[in-house]
Parts: sequence; structure tokens; C-alpha cells
Amino acid sequence: MAKAAARDPGIARRAVRLQAAGAGIHGERVEPEGAPAAPVLVLLHEGLGSTGFWKDLPEVLAARHDLPIFLYDRRGYGRSDPEPLPRSLDYLDRMALVELPAVLDAAGIDRAILLGHSDGGTIALLAAAAFPERIAAVIAIAAHVFVEDATIAGIRAAVAAFEAGDLRQRLAPFHGERSEAVFRAWAETWLDPRFRTWTIEDRLAAVRCPLLVLQGEADEYATPAQVEAIARGVRGPVRTVLLPGAGHVPHHRARAPTLAAIDSFLDALRAGAFGEAPGCRFEASARS
Repeated sequence: MAKAAARDPGIARRAVRLQAAGAGIHGERVEPEGAPAAPVLVLLHEGLGSTGFWKDLPEVLAARHDLPIFLYDRRGYGRSDPEPLPRSLDYLDRMALVELPAVLDAAGIDRAILLGHSDGGTIALLAAAAFPERIAAVIAIAAHVFVEDATIAGIRAAVAAFEAGDLRQRLAPFHGERSEAVFRAWAETWLDPRFRTWTIEDRLAAVRCPLLVLQGEADEYATPAQVEAIARGVRGPVRTVLLPGAGHVPHHRARAPTLAAIDSFLDALRAGAFGEAPGCRFEASARS
């Protein structure tokens, strides 16, 4: 059951350097003493993000749920190796189906609960569809499964903020001199006319693990149609939560209700409320 304490100050991150899918990957581990060995809660950052974008959320979740946590910078982001550019339009498939399993292998993670935000949420859904034996559950925050008018409008607003506002400066602490490349790869892909028909709705039926779908009602990049499409398409147990007044980053800007939804889902998963879902057993740690 989730603990009332928000964070254990004794839980610290440990940086690791991995080789996966032909690239050097920066990863970080958060491992509470006595936590189960599996599954591991793996955090997948957004399309402009990095490990730093999660702020203190990994430590908060580790303390509340006694779960081992792993997070990493995808190739091209943060402290991982550069990404070959220009980016291909199938980049989400590459990150979900090639890079993610290679990173899990390199990190020694056999079974994972995936918590992904935005692009990371989409990557989590794709991975759950492709690797059901390996993904115990998914928490998808502001995931997208098709392109909406709201998506395009939100990205155009982000372009304006990058070119004339402070977004460039806000990305610099996380990506350094690669900030422009990270931003352009993301924005230009989503604004490419050929990407307008992109969708993964046809693959959602293969998602059979327990799933929590979270989205802010005021998300700048999406409407509730994304949540509805995911819930309608998957074949496993699904919970959906629309957070009133929350935008695209509810885990920071609407933290209390976001944590309440995650707590309820993870507690139910641990208690076996979803039945004999593949990979949902919690294994005792060798350290306990």
C-alpha cells in the first residue's frame, strides 16, 4: 500500500552508463532497501525530456511504493549519445521496439512496469503491445495514439516559445548544446504533413496488461479523445482518469491527484486485483 510519506530523503539516485542498441545510454537507478527485485518501475520521458525532467518524482514513487525504479535518457537526449538526424517518421517505433528492450537488457531488467509521459506514454503502449511477457503494467500520462488539430496547434505554440520565448533557455540545462537539435527533431517530425496520418490505434488491441491512462483536461496537445481511443482499443483491464484543470504535465502541476491515481493503481496491481495478468507478481528482493 502507498505510504503517506511523500519522500524518503535516504533514497538517492545512482547514475549508470549502459551500451544499448549501438549507443551509450545514461541511466539512473533508485532502489529502496528491501524493495522487490521485480517488476521494476521504468520511467520514459517526454519528447523534449530527459531524466532531469522527472524532478523528484522517482524518489517520491520509490518511497511511497518500495519499488525499484529505473529511468534513462533516450538516444539523442540529455546525457546519452547523439541521435542520427534527420529523425525518421517511425521514431516512436524505433524507441519502443528496438531501443527500449535493448536498454532493459543492458540494465538487467526482465519485467517492467512502464510509466511514460507524452512520447514516453506512447512508447510504453507500443512496448506493451509488442512484449506482453515483459511488461507487467503501463501508466500512460498524456500519451498520444493519433494526431489531432490540438496536437498541431500545441506544437506550433511551442515553436513560437522556442524561437521568441524562453523555451530554448529552459531546455539548455537538460540538453546543453543539443537543445536545438532535440527541439527541431521533435517539432519538425510532428509538423511534417506526412506525419498527420500517424496512428497506433490499430495496435492497441495487443495491449492486455493492466493499464492506467491519465490526462489533464486542459492538455495543450490533446483532447480527451486520446484517452477514449486508448480505453476503447486495449483488451486488458484499464482505468482512465481525466484531471480537471490540469495541462500536459500533471505529475508536476497537479501532483496530488496524479499521485492518488498512481497510488491506487499500483496498490491494486500489488494486491492482485487485476487477476493473473502476465508478469504482475512481485518477487522478493535478495537484499531483504
